[in-house]
Amino acid sequence: MSAGRAATGDARPGRRELLVSGAKALRLVWRAAPGQLAGFSAITLAGGVVPVVAAWLTKIVLDRLVAPGPIGAVVGLAIGLACVGVVNAVLPQLGQYLQSEVDRRVGLRAQDELFAAVERFVGLGRFEEPAFLDRLRLAQHSARSPGQIAGAMFGLGRDAVTLVGFVASLALISPLFTVIVLVAAAPALVIELRISRQRAETMLRIEPAERWRFFYSELLTTVEAAKEIRLFDLGGYLRGRMNSQLRQTNHAHRVLDRRELGAQGALALLAALVSGGGLIWILVSAGRGGFTVGDVSVFVAAVAGVQGALNGLVHATAETHRLLLMFGHYTAVTGAGRDLPSPATPRELRPLRDGIELRDVWFRYSDDHPWVLRGINLSIPRGATVALVGRNGAGKSTLVKLLCRFYDPTKGAILWDGVDIRDVPIDRLRARIGAVFQDFMAYDFSAADNIAVGDLTARGDQGRIEAAARHAGIHDTVTELPRGYDTLLTRMFSSDSIDGDPQTGVTLSGGQWQRLALARALVRDERDLMILDEPSAGLDAEAEHDIHTRLRRLRAGRTNVLITHRLGAVREADVIVVLSGDEIVEQGDHARLLAADGVYARMFTLQAAGYAALSGEPG
Repeated sequence: MSAGRAATGDARPGRRELLVSGAKALRLVWRAAPGQLAGFSAITLAGGVVPVVAAWLTKIVLDRLVAPGPIGAVVGLAIGLACVGVVNAVLPQLGQYLQSEVDRRVGLRAQDELFAAVERFVGLGRFEEPAFLDRLRLAQHSARSPGQIAGAMFGLGRDAVTLVGFVASLALISPLFTVIVLVAAAPALVIELRISRQRAETMLRIEPAERWRFFYSELLTTVEAAKEIRLFDLGGYLRGRMNSQLRQTNHAHRVLDRRELGAQGALALLAALVSGGGLIWILVSAGRGGFTVGDVSVFVAAVAGVQGALNGLVHATAETHRLLLMFGHYTAVTGAGRDLPSPATPRELRPLRDGIELRDVWFRYSDDHPWVLRGINLSIPRGATVALVGRNGAGKSTLVKLLCRFYDPTKGAILWDGVDIRDVPIDRLRARIGAVFQDFMAYDFSAADNIAVGDLTARGDQGRIEAAARHAGIHDTVTELPRGYDTLLTRMFSSDSIDGDPQTGVTLSGGQWQRLALARALVRDERDLMILDEPSAGLDAEAEHDIHTRLRRLRAGRTNVLITHRLGAVREADVIVVLSGDEIVEQGDHARLLAADGVYARMFTLQAAGYAALSGEPG
């Protein structure tokens, strides 16, 4: 299966893929818990021998009791039978403990490897594919399945040992009836395997509905949506949509449950008829002197044991099959590889000397989407501030995504001092870029950690953190918080205070979060390129002026790309680039573009007139 198909999971896995998944699962379990796995396997297989031994000891004891002889031998056999009973009682408890320990260790290892694989998706494309997101959720659900797969496989071994022992015992009494019991179990295996495949396919089919249900539940329980939901009285509407998704998934599960109920009922009736007929036959034969009491006990135990072991084999096979199908989502994600190609011969990325050039750059998100950028040619000189302006959807943010190499151009190239950024390792490129995005994150961390995530080397360096906060104009606000920079900026969690009492965090206003996000970018201010995507969108006019004044002073002589809809903030930019209709239609400084009386001049005049009207001054 190719990486692309593996990521989206459209193809039905065949026998070879299931075997590969099984081998990967066992290797993962062995890496995570080798000692526990060895102990669990030994206990599980021993559990398959104990019932057979107990049946034969019971036969011998009964035959000795009926036949004349010394009682001492019977006492010894009874003690042995009691010991077997104790072992039979202890083994499942010990096995369950080891199974749980295997699951815990494997769950930790599998989760770590899954998210390490997700980290290798260095672009954004896969996170915008619904099919991949569905598979990713199923992969997370399957993170503990390797331990369960190992348990199911060893369960197969245990039931196989039990089956062999009881089949041999039953064959000694009646070879014909042995064949009847085995043949009667064949339909169960076929039906269970079919149901397990249908369950796995149903899980993938209903995953979009599950994701929608999760989305609605998040809306109904998060503070971000609480204001609008209550003001607009959306609770009942969203709850109805959430319940509709749950009804869809319930219906799919109900159909499968009914099929399984009918099949299991028919199979149970067949098994009861076979065992009942066998019991009548053995009792009649024993009454005629054909079998001893011990033979009857072994026959009864063997029939029950064979049917039980066969049922166990069938269920374990079906469960292993289902788990392997589900684990296929995990192996598909972890084996999908990188989403953006790595350079075959990586080139060194030196500090920016000349500038960045976009050369005939075209971009669209897929062949089915329209062009977002068409034939973009743009130079970003070192030390210059280049402002990107234009209407919503003009391609400004997409251009920034290409500069950060979240996507690669569909056509054309982006050059860093003449070096195509596709020929440079992505981590080295991004290490030279700082950014504050319009849709910045508000992490449920402390104020200090919210800043330090911009450059993890700043963690613990209070001087760097406070300097970034001062440059962003948020230092005084943070110091006034209950625990200063150690204050948790969320009400979703609590932190332990110095005296051990839990303290609920605090929330910031939108403008304060905007400044904190700016501090996060400024903590890596020494980077060659700073991208400022609407850095003052959540601020009032005075705060906006303050931020841009600070940025001009701090970033003077360094390379900056600024995106903003407030054209007053770009007047001092070295180059203003106007995007419209997916193309660059104008570029130059403020005075030149005003003199040209084109798109920029009309946009600027319109905004200025709006501000003048608000202030009561003549336009």
